[in-house]
Amino acid sequence: MAAKLTRLHSLRERLGATFSSHPNELIALFSRYVHQGKGMLQRHQLLAEFDELFESDKEKYAPFEDILRAAQEAIVLPPWVALAIRPRPGVWDYIRVNVSELAVEELTVSEYLAFKEQLVDEHASSKFVLELDFEPFNASFPRPSMSKSIGNGVQFLNRHLSSKLFQDKESLYPLLNFLKAHNYKGTTMMLNDRIQSLRGLQSALRKAEEYLVSIPEDTPSSEFNHRFQELGLEKGWGDTAKRVHDTIHLLLDLLEAPDPASLEKFLGTIPMMFNVVILSPHGYFAQSNVLGYPDTGGQGLCTSWIKSVLWRMRCF
Repeated sequence: MAAKLTRLHSLRERLGATFSSHPNELIALFSRYVHQGKGMLQRHQLLAEFDELFESDKEKYAPFEDILRAAQEAIVLPPWVALAIRPRPGVWDYIRVNVSELAVEELTVSEYLAFKEQLVDEHASSKFVLELDFEPFNASFPRPSMSKSIGNGVQFLNRHLSSKLFQDKESLYPLLNFLKAHNYKGTTMMLNDRIQSLRGLQSALRKAEEYLVSIPEDTPSSEFNHRFQELGLEKGWGDTAKRVHDTIHLLLDLLEAPDPASLEKFLGTIPMMFNVVILSPHGYFAQSNVLGYPDTGGQGLCTSWIKSVLWRMRCF
């Protein structure tokens, strides 16, 4: 007989069950949060109240302590207390507890943020609110499952893509299509229509490599652009013979035996950044006679950094 499958309880159900089992104790705890008044509480503040109240009997309330330890913050708007809980990397839950009615609600991200905005505007309207959704648009997009991948998204994606390329050579066609489609203001950057297949790409790259080893490394690419366009290669491979040769060599290695390091290095050589937008959400950036005002202390450093970026863009 097949084993019976049971659905994992949601956080709201678990918290509701805890309230049912220990209503008086949890009311006392959440009342402490509410008595601190309207505002935001951090995890250490939540746990400090818990430790003080249940110091002698922590094991009994260990499941609820786990919830508090996973909480990143709490929003207090009496009689409500809302919790943002991160049980594991990449997973968030939002709940709201009404201390007066012992009601537990599960919130969406938008509902939680709207609730949070009431800290500064009790009459905040949900209409015409700008929302930025950073979720991947493709449901099959790979997601890291290990915490060590956090902050290393590029390496994670490169490992995933190179593994896919290695297992199935047909997966190289999206790379070929990208190199053909990549352009700036209508100007093709990498490959033109003379190259229609992976075999044709490898042949063109080998011919280009043979030519490059026969000329000085510092030869400007402008001197052989026309020859390379006849092979199917455009201007985005580098500004000197050495840089063009290095980029071509990287792609040949990648086509032969894909690996994360080669993929990352090759993609890093492709010209992608053509415009720099500077946003100043607050302060007096780029205005005259404002030095010394709030948020202007780093303007000199920021301006120097911008000049460096522009210089690097021109040097490609």
